[in-house]
Amino acid sequence: MTTTDLPVPFSSLLREATTADHREAERSPFFGALLSGSLPLDAYVDMLAQHRYAYAALEGAEAGVRHDPVVASVADPGLARLAALDADLADLGGADWSRRHPPSTATDAYVTRLHEVAGWPGGFVAHHYTRYLGDLSGGQHIGRVVARHYGLTPDHGGRFSRFESISDPSAFKDAYRRSLDAAPWDHDERQEVVEEIRTAYRLNTAVFDDLARHVA
Repeated sequence: MTTTDLPVPFSSLLREATTADHREAERSPFFGALLSGSLPLDAYVDMLAQHRYAYAALEGAEAGVRHDPVVASVADPGLARLAALDADLADLGGADWSRRHPPSTATDAYVTRLHEVAGWPGGFVAHHYTRYLGDLSGGQHIGRVVARHYGLTPDHGGRFSRFESISDPSAFKDAYRRSLDAAPWDHDERQEVVEEIRTAYRLNTAVFDDLARHVA
């Protein structure tokens, strides 16, 4: 067998199939304004709040599918974001952050979808992949820029983008992708996972499009 005959790893096929969706998610005016430092701090707090509602649904679903070997291979406890989000929201938004920043219509749709696929391991992994690999990739850059703009520190408002127990994000992401490559899914389920990842990107894009209301 020549190298050209070798099967393409699932993670590579997945990345290729979702590249356009990923790029579309990054085009939100909210991102540009956030990275430029032109938004008030309360806009960032709103983003954290919308994330918090989604992570509560995602991390709450993990226990129900943890028995699945693919889920068990990727669901590292060091990825959990709820505690960091709660701490940052308390620091930056105060005790009443949820009253001032309720879930948007787009966030409600996202959370609804997370609940709908909660019992399907492949669906859980699709959303897990979309959220956490994004956090370990572009999310790291966003976290550094936002911290600089708003004076956030690891002890005050700057916890969300920090993964204290993951010392090498690149190596972690490589291992995660190898777990996806080894998943014993047949062709049809792989396609379903890819489509669910595309759905996750679209739902995330809608959340950021809604957050663009903060952009003057």
